[in-house]
Amino acid sequence: MTRPENAQKLHLVPISNEVAKDCIQRWHRHNGTTYFGDILRVGCATDEGTLVAVGVAGRPTARHLADGQTLEVWRVASDGTFNSTSMLYGALSKAGFALGYTRIITYTQADESGASLRAVGWRVVAKRPPTKGWSRPSRPRDDARYITSARTLWEA
Repeated sequence: MTRPENAQKLHLVPISNEVAKDCIQRWHRHNGTTYFGDILRVGCATDEGTLVAVGVAGRPTARHLADGQTLEVWRVASDGTFNSTSMLYGALSKAGFALGYTRIITYTQADESGASLRAVGWRVVAKRPPTKGWSRPSRPRDDARYITSARTLWEA
């Protein structure tokens, strides 16, 4: 895809947890904010200073992946600005590797193309079927809150 003539120049900016949560709540298509302690968060802004996208990464949600070496990008959300999500995936993976993580992962829903991930070199490593929910005998959850769908696991 070629850059549109009216595409804005973008740069990375630090953001607070509150700003990240607010933007995710407004912009993310299907998930709300994250409520756990994140490890990394970054924003993408125009040269005029308008925040157009945010990204948050932390310890993997799946217990078996929380090995201390793996970082999961939990949320990336934007107002639709061209290339903003690719810029964030690239920045979060680069920062994660710089901090010593050896694996950076994220998930997309099966109906999402993953174009932003492919644009910065991420690759599909697995396809996951929908689950019946998050509840397990060892950690009961209110499954009525969760909508599960088939997912694609990506790795930087």
